Amino acid sequence: MNEKLILREIENKNFQPVYFLHGEEPYFIDLISNALIKNALEEHEKEFNQSVLYGKGTDHLVLINELKSFPMGSEKRLVVLKEAQDFKKIEDLCSYFENPNPSTIFVICHKYKKYDSRKKSLKLIAKQGQIFLSEKIKEYQLNEWIQRYVTSQGFTLNSKATMLLGEFLGNDLGRIVNEVEKLGVIYPKGAQIDEKHIEENIGISKDYNLFELTNAVAAQDIHKAYKIIHYFELNPKAVHLPQIVSSLFTFFSNVLKIHFLKFSAREAIAKELRVHPFVAGELSKAKSKFSPKKLAFNMEVLQDYDLKSKGYGNTTSSQADLMKELIFKLLNP
Repeated sequence: MNEKLILREIENKNFQPVYFLHGEEPYFIDLISNALIKNALEEHEKEFNQSVLYGKGTDHLVLINELKSFPMGSEKRLVVLKEAQDFKKIEDLCSYFENPNPSTIFVICHKYKKYDSRKKSLKLIAKQGQIFLSEKIKEYQLNEWIQRYVTSQGFTLNSKATMLLGEFLGNDLGRIVNEVEKLGVIYPKGAQIDEKHIEENIGISKDYNLFELTNAVAAQDIHKAYKIIHYFELNPKAVHLPQIVSSLFTFFSNVLKIHFLKFSAREAIAKELRVHPFVAGELSKAKSKFSPKKLAFNMEVLQDYDLKSKGYGNTTSSQADLMKELIFKLLNP
């Protein structure tokens, strides 16, 4: 069951005795656990019937006592175990999972990594409650997720603003949500958010960023590329060399794929490469500027500079110098 269906069940007061929320993406775990805290009990019931514990400092016998206690002045009790990745005795709770207290809602928040599905505890919870695996959004899905989220908050977002957010914030969904919430305080519902709004309120330059550097390389505009690199040199926190390498490697590998596709329609290319149609159009333009041989050469160069960025084969050059060298090699025959 995905997070939307689980949230709908919670809002309809259809609760499970145990929720095991685990995985690499903390945002969805927080989303579901916060929904349970909001909906499981009325405000006046929480003082005596809600317990929030933390994995590192919780004794499993104390936890079991909380789970087996009966509610006071309420039909349910809510017990939330946060940071469960630091709780080392989940398997010691198997006897409880076999026969959970029907008046207790037990929520386990195991963040940043997947719990071993072969463990007995998960097999028991699967029979008695709800298991949710919170996975990271894939890179090719990120822009679409940002668009959907912003739309759900009552705004629209143009393509460039979407890509700026994705490039700058990565797939840290919690951070994306926080930044969009800031925009929601400033602009009225229904507003269209563009790259200027992003620059003014989130601190991402609309002219000097990873997205614009990739565009400059795609257009073989070495002057503009060097201007952006100079900005990065003056603002070392803006972008790091490994990010540049990753972005350009993705760009060149996608252009190389387009060389061997049997179709040229933008929408078909977007579907094949799993990118936004706007991106597909920009990639198609770059096809005529870079031959397959040059693309393969550039990808080898990027692999070399990926190693240099991590200290292999480089002892003297600064990150800015490496960026300049990289751009020169990519844009010269």
